[in-house]
Amino acid sequence: MKKIEAIVRHHKLDDVKEALIGVGLHGMTVTEVRGFGRQRGHTETYRGTEYRVDFVPKVKIELAVAAELAPKAVSAIIGAAKTGQVGDGKIFLSDLTEVVRVRTGETGSAAL
Repeated sequence: MKKIEAIVRHHKLDDVKEALIGVGLHGMTVTEVRGFGRQRGHTETYRGTEYRVDFVPKVKIELAVAAELAPKAVSAIIGAAKTGQVGDGKIFLSDLTEVVRVRTGETGSAAL
């Protein structure tokens, strides 16, 4: 089992969701996050005053998948979130040692 964490642009969330549903994945958690990478923020002008946005708003998508579905999920996220510009985001994969479904007590792959 793998945990996938993807940080993408806000306007790409629906595209990523549809791409993941298209490869057979239906459960995910979405969180509004802020941060910066190589782009280190940007400047904006509001009412004639320029100010610096150090932490860029993004969306973090988390999902747990069977190990054999992880490559498909990553490819789907990349295909849906990529614009080709700096700030498209990152994808992190981690191994999951255990998953438990709270309602039934099922564990492992059955809990996904």
